[in-house]
Amino acid sequence: MSGRKKMTTRCLCCRMPAPMCICSATPRLDLATRLIMVMHSREMSKPTATAILALNALGNSEFRLHGDMNQALALDDLNDPDRRLLVLYPDPNAATLSASFLEKEDRPVSLLVPDGTWRQVRRMRGRVLGLPYAETVKLPPGPPSEWTIRKATYPHQLSTYEAIARAYGVIESPLVQHQLETVFRLMVQRIRHGRGLSRLN
Repeated sequence: MSGRKKMTTRCLCCRMPAPMCICSATPRLDLATRLIMVMHSREMSKPTATAILALNALGNSEFRLHGDMNQALALDDLNDPDRRLLVLYPDPNAATLSASFLEKEDRPVSLLVPDGTWRQVRRMRGRVLGLPYAETVKLPPGPPSEWTIRKATYPHQLSTYEAIARAYGVIESPLVQHQLETVFRLMVQRIRHGRGLSRLN
């Protein structure tokens, strides 16, 4: 008899273990804001990558891969005069995402979010922040992360999903943020339960 542990079957959409699938609880929000997720290739295989959940919840979203030796990251098509391209990155010199910042233009927003470990995202920085037609924005101060599955590199670091939810709370509405955060909390609860760290409510 093999000593290997039986591989857990995972949902192909949310990537949670099949018994803990959260797809039925995930909203499908079709909004004016467009999400462009730029994920590092090494992040794709991690079951705790939260960005996948954001793509499932947001209808007007797309995925692009960074770090693939066989395919260069293409972003030139994002230079759309009908949309305002914002790159979400916690640069000290970035503008704070706020209602007053958004009121400066009436074009709908395309939100580009780099995803990966902090080290991977920093390496992406020159590629995605150097776009001449993009503006870099950071989130306003907020509560600490609820993502207790991975160890944070910095005290105020958020998971990619949490950052997106908070950004959409500013760009779209607090209701949208609430809808996104509700399913995120369910995911955290089920992962923690699966690891024997908490009970299900």
